[in-house]
Amino acid sequence: MTRLGRLGTGIGWRPEIAEAVEHMPGVDWVEAVSENLCPGHLPESLRRLRERGVTVVPHGVSLGLGGADRPDESRLAALAERAEALGAPLVTEHIAFVRAGGALTASPALEAGHLLPVPRTRDALDVLCENVRIAQAALPVPLAVENIAALLRWPGEEMTEGQFLYDLVDRTGVRLLIDVANLHTNHVNRGEDPARALAELPVEAIAYVHVAGGVERDGVWHDSHAHPVPRPVLDILADLASRVTPPGVLLERDENFPRPGELERELAAIRETLAKAGATPRSQAAATSAPSPQPAASGTSGTSGTSGTSGTSVLALALAPTPTPAPPADPGRAPLPGPGPDLGSTPLVTLDLDPDPDPGLPPARQRLALAQAALLSALVAGTPVPEGFDRVRTGVQARALAAKRADVVAKVAAELPELLGAGYRAAFLGYARGRPMTGGYRRDALDFAEHLLLAGHPRDARTRHLLRDWWLERSGPAPRSQRPAARLARVTRRALLRR
Repeated sequence: MTRLGRLGTGIGWRPEIAEAVEHMPGVDWVEAVSENLCPGHLPESLRRLRERGVTVVPHGVSLGLGGADRPDESRLAALAERAEALGAPLVTEHIAFVRAGGALTASPALEAGHLLPVPRTRDALDVLCENVRIAQAALPVPLAVENIAALLRWPGEEMTEGQFLYDLVDRTGVRLLIDVANLHTNHVNRGEDPARALAELPVEAIAYVHVAGGVERDGVWHDSHAHPVPRPVLDILADLASRVTPPGVLLERDENFPRPGELERELAAIRETLAKAGATPRSQAAATSAPSPQPAASGTSGTSGTSGTSGTSVLALALAPTPTPAPPADPGRAPLPGPGPDLGSTPLVTLDLDPDPDPGLPPARQRLALAQAALLSALVAGTPVPEGFDRVRTGVQARALAAKRADVVAKVAAELPELLGAGYRAAFLGYARGRPMTGGYRRDALDFAEHLLLAGHPRDARTRHLLRDWWLERSGPAPRSQRPAARLARVTRRALLRR
């Protein structure tokens, strides 16, 4: 494994704080979300930072390396193009799935709009390793993958997080981006010990570290990136830094941006934490008492317990080739009430969980595809919660996805909340219930506006006229189609919207 150069202390570059980051003292490097960059038209702020010698690392969020599908070639090419445009020493992505369904399951393709955890099983590890190798071969620089925060625990897990990451590195040579805030989130939400995870990690594979804040809501910890870094996250950073000197540490903030002085104080706290941890390394006794970093033995069981319901189902069969009987589901658990998807309602999307398997498809991909499609459909399309998942936590995750979807649509189509005012959020959540996103956030914004107009909303004629004009301007001319029925449907919709 080629050793990467030292990065130092950095901060996530976002357009909202671009000017502040440029003038912030002691920033050695920045990270930018890859999907928000256009290689031929880089933001002037990033250009100036690069001219000053500040390293810029592209951070991808849409590859879905933990998904059942092989990585999309166009997404890989886009990530490679951004790495070359920025002269980046590496690129990063997540150990997560972001879409499911489609051809692998003979069911509708669904998008989460967010990073979702993969099951820590042999099937999921096999698929992830192959996907990582495909990505590594397509990228011009080394790849590092990030552990994610989770609200849910998959049933039938066979490894701890540390074992899962150890085996991934051992089999692929990929580097790790360790998010200590996500370790804290998983400690609160899943009862997982951050110290054990760190002890099991191949620390020599760490490319850099993320530090971020969060908030407790609905009885769980949300990795919001919109709040100050709490002391427990800094304590986990100190533990990591006592084991190894991380090549880089980066502060993430995505929303609710404070004044520059507060960000500078958080960076100072990170530097102080690293300095103290380096001056007081872990004792030999503490080091020897921690679990040794070993790959999990095939077929062994790690943290397999879940809270809430459990049972044997199509999902369980998909997750484990030889499932063992589990206790019956607890009928007393139900989704929390709220404005998000009604998990018990009749879905608008149906999911066929028993398709004819593709004879050329590896069994692990087939099983993982079925499992992920079942979970994602419950989260975004209102189908029943798969057995083995905690129904309350699934409800919390579903509402979190819907809320994030509403927030992102409000950003990419800022005219919509301006036109609809205080009623935007309730209207969008009502639209999103049972209507999963299938074509990205910009497509989602257009579909939402079309839905309102066809339903005769907004009631105010002037606002409805403005919304119609906005929709027509951004929809553009209807694409050519070889299917007369589809062409007729588009013409009919336009006629209705012009009324």
